[in-house]
Amino acid sequence: MRELTAISCEDEWLGATLDGAGGSLGVVMAIGGGQTRIGAHRGFAQLSAALAEAGYPCLRFDRRGVGDSSGEDPGFEDTLPEIRAAASALREKCPSVRSVIGYGLCDGATALALHGAAAGLDGMILANPWVVEAQANEPPPAAIGKHYREQLMSLDGWKRLLTGGIDYRKAVRGVMKIVRKPKSEGAGSLAERSAAAMASGPLPAHIVLAEGDATAIAFDHEWRKGAMQALSSEPRFTCDLIDTDAHSFAHDGNFERLRDSCLSALERFKAA
Repeated sequence: MRELTAISCEDEWLGATLDGAGGSLGVVMAIGGGQTRIGAHRGFAQLSAALAEAGYPCLRFDRRGVGDSSGEDPGFEDTLPEIRAAASALREKCPSVRSVIGYGLCDGATALALHGAAAGLDGMILANPWVVEAQANEPPPAAIGKHYREQLMSLDGWKRLLTGGIDYRKAVRGVMKIVRKPKSEGAGSLAERSAAAMASGPLPAHIVLAEGDATAIAFDHEWRKGAMQALSSEPRFTCDLIDTDAHSFAHDGNFERLRDSCLSALERFKAA
């Protein structure tokens, strides 16, 4: 049963939608990128319905100042009140719920990484988390580097370079982004703040990455080689790669893979 509702949050109201179910494990969805709780291509609504059908009640909400919610948008780094209010509302509206898992995409996932423990969550599913502050109108440096590295390591890429099919000036700038340390790295970077929050809290997390997506490529770089590397070996963190370049998992077959990855993670959380 789908129900439209509103959640009180620091003297404001959050527009929210509940897909009810009778399970003991529930999900709150933190929406990122200024999107509404419906999501790109109705992705959040579709995933919420699928999780509820599998027995996991799911509550998704618009953060303050976005969609149907009142107030001013605080930005994803300051959405602790929203996440906490949503988790509390889910427990109140679904008395069978004993544990609450957060699901987020892009900077919604980052908000969970930063605030999940403080918001009273019991675990997180983080899809394509945004952890690298890129230059305006540019993909994250790791994604640019991957693109040109693949171009220059293939025979076809060199043929295109020599015949003018690849702009060598752009290629050089791309390679420089591989070796140049991004300005945002170092103490206090978003990746380091996210890593510190995840390391200090007890929450398990399941990470879902779209292999060809720039945001996911940047996260994967931080996860394996950068500020978050120490977390990658902890058993409470798992990672699943989906063969797509769609940031919102909107290509054919993507939704089914995302749904199955989330359901597998929820089963593990429930068994823990």
